[in-house]
Formats: sequence, C-alpha cells, structure tokens
Amino acid sequence: MEDFLDGFVEILEDTERSELTPETTFKDLDEWDSMTALMLIAMFDEKYDKKITGNDIKQANTLNDLFEIASK
Repeated sequence: MEDFLDGFVEILEDTERSELTPETTFKDLDEWDSMTALMLIAMFDEKYDKKITGNDIKQANTLNDLFEIASK
C-alpha cells in the first residue's frame, strides 16, 4: 500500500504524501480531474501491468479501493 500511495502522490502536483492515507477519498482532492484520472490509468499500466477503466475509477471512492484493483 505504501508503494501505491507513493506512486499516486507522484501524479499529483500540490498534495503532500503525508496527506494521503488508504482512507483518502481521492475524488475530494483539489487536484483530482480528468487529466489526473488519465495519469492514474497510465500508472496502473506501467507500474502494475493492470488495466483500469473509467468505470473502475468511477466506482472507487478511496485510495484503498484503487489499491485493491491494482492488487488483483
């Protein structure tokens, strides 16, 4: 999970790593937008060799939800 959070914070510009926990509702972050979602899709592909869809992202609420998709 820590590696996932480290990777997630890399796609953000203004959020500090210390602000992110598994329970963080990522869609509530000021930086969350469609470009960040595209970077998240790229992160899944590059770091986890996983495909994540827009629907997967829409259904997820927390960073832990995303981590569980990456862990499958």
